[in-house]
Amino acid sequence: MNTTASQYPIERFPLVDTHGSALDRGRQHGSQAAARVAASAGHYLAQLREMGLSDAQIRKLVYDFVPRIEAFDASYVEEMRGIAEGAQVEFESVVLINARTEILQLGKRAAREADDRNPDGCTGVVMLPSATRDKTLIHGQNWDWKVECAATSIVLRIRRDDGPDILTFTEAGGLARAGLNAAGIAITANYLQSDRDYRDIGVPLALIRRKVLEQSQLALALRTVYCTPKSAANNMIVSQAEGFALDMECAPDETFPVAPHNGLLVHANHFMSPVALSKLKDTGIESTPDSLYRDVRVREALQPKIGALATEDLREALFDDYQSPWSVCRPPRLNTSNNLSATVAMIIMEPARGLMQVAPLPALNREFFSYQL
Repeated sequence: MNTTASQYPIERFPLVDTHGSALDRGRQHGSQAAARVAASAGHYLAQLREMGLSDAQIRKLVYDFVPRIEAFDASYVEEMRGIAEGAQVEFESVVLINARTEILQLGKRAAREADDRNPDGCTGVVMLPSATRDKTLIHGQNWDWKVECAATSIVLRIRRDDGPDILTFTEAGGLARAGLNAAGIAITANYLQSDRDYRDIGVPLALIRRKVLEQSQLALALRTVYCTPKSAANNMIVSQAEGFALDMECAPDETFPVAPHNGLLVHANHFMSPVALSKLKDTGIESTPDSLYRDVRVREALQPKIGALATEDLREALFDDYQSPWSVCRPPRLNTSNNLSATVAMIIMEPARGLMQVAPLPALNREFFSYQL
């Protein structure tokens, strides 16, 4: 499939500013990003309906998550109600956006479709201060997902009275995805799949990431990822600006840490922990076979420059087009589920500076837009 930038408009992801109570923050988010919230919800609702699910079935799938979310943090339900009010969409549409990974897979099961996942591909990287030229931590990611999300994503800045301020790249209507906070904590996440997935309903992944970004203390951020029950496997990389990073390969009920090596941490979409691989089956390679070399490509590009690495080196590594379109930087292409996917955004963060730089559809565009905490 040949693609050009003219087929996909390249535009800056809007910055949405919020403050105040959870309900107020939600209203501000919804009103400032109303069109994108509606488009995001509409996209996932349409996908569930295409599976043959009725609106009543979709509503039940969504509301099964509400008690779990409320038990995890009731303020998140209030914020979602505020987003729905501000964007003038149904509350369940906003819950769907925040639990879309889980609900899409449960929807397939309800529709008795084959469990051929629509994976968030993603390649995540942390370069520790010991590895960088300026002795500052740099944390980045390529986010691979549906190409339509280039038109439904935002950067959300949250001013908080009860903890550190937050800057997060997310789908409109979502409470968080990748981001950093004023305490120097940052997070990115990558798709994983295991044979333990979807036996129980856990906390939606987006909300675990939001909870990480609300923490002032690294220990509590790590506990959030390590201990929170999940519906399915996921990989989360947590870093802290003063010089710490840890990759956590999460099964729904167990977490397997992977430490940096020589100041460098790179992870794609397959389990790497020998302990994890001795205890569970990695079932994700069928849909993300390129994962087996994407992390290798990025690591090999960065290793020779350890001690002198800079932002531009990380960018170039994440722009890698080896074996395109099954590449680190993915142009729009059909995935194994026959959906059009792409690297929707390249996100580079310097937590010590409160700086996030984002390039929309980087396989077609090399312009970065800056956002400051």
